[in-house]
Amino acid sequence: MKPNTTYAIYGIGNALLDKVYHVDTEFLAAQGIEKGLMTLVDEANIKSLLQALKDNLCVKESSGGSVANSIIAASHFGANNFLSVCLADDKNGQTYYNDMQEAKVSSNYDTTSRGPGFTGVCVVEVTDDADRTMSSYLGISETLSPKELNVEALKQSTYFFIEGYLVTSPSARKAVLEGLDIAHQHGVKTALTLSDPFIVKNFREYMNLFIGKGVDLLFCNEEEAMHLCESDLTHAKEKLKTVAKQFVITCGQEGALLYDGSDFIKMPSRPVKGIDTNGAGDMYAGSFLYGITHGLSFHDAGVLASDAADKVVSQYGPRLTKEDALAVLKAFQNRS
Repeated sequence: MKPNTTYAIYGIGNALLDKVYHVDTEFLAAQGIEKGLMTLVDEANIKSLLQALKDNLCVKESSGGSVANSIIAASHFGANNFLSVCLADDKNGQTYYNDMQEAKVSSNYDTTSRGPGFTGVCVVEVTDDADRTMSSYLGISETLSPKELNVEALKQSTYFFIEGYLVTSPSARKAVLEGLDIAHQHGVKTALTLSDPFIVKNFREYMNLFIGKGVDLLFCNEEEAMHLCESDLTHAKEKLKTVAKQFVITCGQEGALLYDGSDFIKMPSRPVKGIDTNGAGDMYAGSFLYGITHGLSFHDAGVLASDAADKVVSQYGPRLTKEDALAVLKAFQNRS
């Protein structure tokens, strides 16, 4: 970690209550939902979708959002983190806040009361092939703005971690850009997750604003990398060197490709029975950030992140319990 810091990671992202359902591909087709992607919907659409799912069992409900999942994952391993989100003064907002408190994650709500509105919801539809399709209603998260930033906490952090989903909101984009300025002025490293192929493809102009003159660490999957660079993967991994000092490309069943600033490191795939891939990328990023802020090499951070991601896809939901996270960490340490 950076010397004299309070937090390993300062994250900013959308706060969404995840509702996980098991569905078949016919259901998705009937609802006009494109399989495997995240789609932003309005309040009427999310209510209609939840009505269509009323006879389906909700497998799991938990606080979520991409960066939030990563922050809580790193916190379960033992990192001290800060999270800026936007919550409404409703039941879902209280549930979300309680989750942050339980995970010992500091937040802007330590000093700021929740406002009126509707806390965001993400309906996660999991199919038999363990693929996940997400329908997200941002609710009050769409109003995330610079007022949610805690400047002193950000200055006292090793990494400022941003989710690409924030490109969809003008006020959230302003918050990210102000946060990046603060980070650059105070020696805080920057990390960005591209979040989703749809987001990269359709909001590339704003994503490039987030990247600016370069980020210290970039997380993406193969499709996101190709959309950002507008090229095939072979050329994309070279182009990424021009915008990120280091990066991680997750490759699904093919493992992951890391770039540590000098060399590429191929992380092999492992045989694992996937039940739900929701949150695998978030878990990977959170575990990786924990590793590199707590003395692990780039390679070893990748090993730990792979261990944690393998564990999370073998269950429903985007996160591990604290007990499961610590068991993954102990098993990793025993092998090292």
